[in-house]
Amino acid sequence: MRKHQAGFTLIEIAIVLVIIGLLLGGVLKGQELITSARVRNLISQQDGVKAAYFGFLDRFRSLPGDYGLATTNIAGVTVNGNANGQIQSIALGGATTLIEEHIAVWEHLSRAGFVNGSYTYAAAEGPASVPTNPYVRYIQVMYDNAYGPDPAPVPPPAVRHNIKTGNQIPSDILAEIDRKVDDGNPVGGVFQFSVYNGGAGGTAPGGATCLTGGTWTAPSIANCGGASLL
Repeated sequence: MRKHQAGFTLIEIAIVLVIIGLLLGGVLKGQELITSARVRNLISQQDGVKAAYFGFLDRFRSLPGDYGLATTNIAGVTVNGNANGQIQSIALGGATTLIEEHIAVWEHLSRAGFVNGSYTYAAAEGPASVPTNPYVRYIQVMYDNAYGPDPAPVPPPAVRHNIKTGNQIPSDILAEIDRKVDDGNPVGGVFQFSVYNGGAGGTAPGGATCLTGGTWTAPSIANCGGASLL
C-alpha cells in the first residue's frame, strides 16, 4: 500500500502569505489613518480656539474671560472678568481676580458666537463649562508659564497667554502636531510640551516620560499634553 503524505503545496503557502501580508497592511494603514485623523482634529481645535480668541479681542477690545463688561454687552453671560489684560485663575491672580477667568473664557466665547456649543461659567471645569479634547480632557486658555521644559529651567519660561491641549494625548500624536504646525521641538517654538493636568483632578504629564533628550518620547507615551503660545 502506498502512503500519501498530507501537506500544503508551495502555491497554497504563497497564497496564505499574501493574505497575511494584505491583512497586516490593512491594519497598519488603518492605524495610520486613525492617527492622522486625531492629529487633524487636535490641530483644528487649537486653530479654532485661536481664531475665536483673536476674534473676540478684535470685537470687544478685551480678552474672553477677562472682559469686564461681558454681562452688559453679551446676552446670557453671567460673570465679568477684572479687565486687567490677563486670563487668570483665582489662585494665580491673587485678590484682583474674582472669578476663574480661564473657565469664564468659554462662556464669553460661546455666548458671543465664537465657538460652537453653549458653556456656562462654573467655579471648576466640567462638561457644561469647558470643552474637551478628543481624549475627553479639558482644554485651557490661560496666562501662565506651564509649558516648555519640565522641570522648569532657571529662569523659567516667560508668562504668556497660551492654549493648552489638555492631557492624555499620546506623545507621538503631539510630535506629529509639532512637526506640522511648528518646529518639532517640544521645548521651543510656538507649540510646546505642557504639564497641565486636564482639570478635574487629572494626572499631570511629566517631562521625564513625555520628553526624551529634548524631543517627544518614542515609542509613544499615553499621558502627555501641549500648548500653543499666543
